[in-house]
Amino acid sequence: MTERRLAVTLHDVEPATFTRCALIRDWLDDHGVDRVTLLVIPAPDLHPFDSRRPELATWLVERGRDGDAIAQHGFHHVRGDRGHARRSGAEFIGLDERETTRAIDAGRRVLKLAGLEPSGFVAPAYAYTPQLRDALAQRFAWWATLLRLHGGGGDHLAPTIGMASSEAIVRVTSPWLLRACARVAGATLRLDVHPRDLDHPRRMLALESVLRGARHRRPATLDELAAA
Repeated sequence: MTERRLAVTLHDVEPATFTRCALIRDWLDDHGVDRVTLLVIPAPDLHPFDSRRPELATWLVERGRDGDAIAQHGFHHVRGDRGHARRSGAEFIGLDERETTRAIDAGRRVLKLAGLEPSGFVAPAYAYTPQLRDALAQRFAWWATLLRLHGGGGDHLAPTIGMASSEAIVRVTSPWLLRACARVAGATLRLDVHPRDLDHPRRMLALESVLRGARHRRPATLDELAAA
């Protein structure tokens, strides 16, 4: 019998969201989720994350020791738009091969200097380009899209669900639909959580309902799924 798993991913971990991320991580622990994938933005505002919040780096190292997976989440999570930087998930859209590899490698250096060794990568807003896909295949053990987990010697179908966001991406738009999608998930239920979900009580109630319904599933990180 195929083991049923729950893979929770916490997005947008950075200095500005650290307090919320820590609260959400504790909340997940309260619901029996002892393994989470944490997506770290290496250099928000083009500053190394650990220079702004050294305690965030310490927390991430501790979380890694306790079983969480640390993954790289872009470089600085913004995209240039006609010469002006604006908050956007589609960070790598419009970058050529050289610009793409420079951003990835710069982010990896920041994380390594902070004591973190991510084996996986998730693009902000799940927005991938051919240049990004090629670069990731050479640098990471796995990388994840909305529908699949790439790595571990193959591509695995594993759709993710999460509440609607401000990013240029179509996501679940209602708590009811989130719960419905969770009920029909296959062997692996991937669930995305964002720090801003704390601003929306209905979202949190829907996420809590999904976690209650997934109590029979074994928590797993994306590292573990890719290696399985």
